[in-house]
Amino acid sequence: MITKEQQVRGQKLTSDLVQKAYENTLFKERLISNPAETIEDFTGNKLQKNVNIVVEDQTNSNHIYLNIPAKPKMDELELTDEQLEMIAGGELVVGGVLIGVAVGCAILGAGIWVGTQLD
Repeated sequence: MITKEQQVRGQKLTSDLVQKAYENTLFKERLISNPAETIEDFTGNKLQKNVNIVVEDQTNSNHIYLNIPAKPKMDELELTDEQLEMIAGGELVVGGVLIGVAVGCAILGAGIWVGTQLD
């Protein structure tokens, strides 16, 4: 499970990489062509070798990009005690809420995975 600290670190790293790519064309080209090595150099940390990183330049306003995240694993979904109480009390529509939570977690997880590799 991804901790809040790892989420924050991953979001910060993503933001820093994007900002540097905006400011430095050579860095952006290198990030696109060799993302793992570029991220390792940028952070000073080695990434897992079994992970493939895909970087797309989405700065062309004439293109619309759609990212299909990993399918949520409903059996691995963990709810807080408060969420479980709300479901047990009938306060939530279980299907819609669980799918929304799972998709949100999948999107968040996909966006911050790099932060979890730095430990």
